[in-house]
Amino acid sequence: MPSLSQLRAFVAVAEHLHFRDAAAAIGMSQPALSGAVSALEDALGVQLLERTTRKVLLSAAGERLAARARTVLEAVGDFMEQAEAARAPFTGVLRLGVIPTVAPYLLPTVLRLVHDSYPDLDLQVHEEQTSQLLDGLAQGRLDLLLLAMPLGAPGVTELPLFDEDFVLVMPKDHWLGGRGDIPRDALKTLDLLLLDEGHCLRDQALDICREVGRTEGARGTTSAAGLSTLVQLVAGGLGVTLLPRTAVPVETGRSAELTTGYFSHPAPSRRIGLAMRTGAARAEEFRAFADALRGALKPLPVRFAC
Repeated sequence: MPSLSQLRAFVAVAEHLHFRDAAAAIGMSQPALSGAVSALEDALGVQLLERTTRKVLLSAAGERLAARARTVLEAVGDFMEQAEAARAPFTGVLRLGVIPTVAPYLLPTVLRLVHDSYPDLDLQVHEEQTSQLLDGLAQGRLDLLLLAMPLGAPGVTELPLFDEDFVLVMPKDHWLGGRGDIPRDALKTLDLLLLDEGHCLRDQALDICREVGRTEGARGTTSAAGLSTLVQLVAGGLGVTLLPRTAVPVETGRSAELTTGYFSHPAPSRRIGLAMRTGAARAEEFRAFADALRGALKPLPVRFAC
């Protein structure tokens, strides 16, 4: 097979049609250049150049193959640039998967962090439910996930970011409105509105209900596809719901018909973190990103995980 040095020598001669000038252009001695071109001709079994005492000409085959050789060298150069970029952290594409109950509230901070600290990072965001995100991570469609945990998924490494309390959201005239000492067992009898099946926040809410002894028959029959709709149902007087604390300013600020209440310590909570494939090539980069994200999220009313 031809070597890259042989191809470079041939392309230099094809461009300059002069051995001395070609040798100077690529930093080779003239004898080494001439030898490389001759070796390429021997390897291919094709005469590439017509040599005279006064000038160098390309043969018909040489003209065709010179164009191909340039394409090969350009492709190799691009290959090396991509490899160099891969060695540099926070460059290239990062495909981030986010669950719907996190995306509207944390993405502004994530996007600001990437814009300010990692300008060479091409962040691509995909909002999906947890099961779809885990499938995408396993299949290589996604690189990193931002979601609720623990996941307990095989082949996945979790990088906890923070814990946040759940807040009870109610119609403004609700008897629990404004309280900061709501007992968990108040959930036994409240008309609790939930997200649709498939949302991890629904499962977390049901887990909390089971912990306080809420019966199956007491579960609310009304559900919604997203938190915004859920909160509007509460504003309409259909019941109450649980919101993660990071979502409260956004969702309750849309209606004057809502009020909030906080649970007694220890309040029910959820953990948010990043997840990556175990053994991911960019593991150290993702760990550094998690550290930076914790710092960026400090203004939020959350408790940071170690």
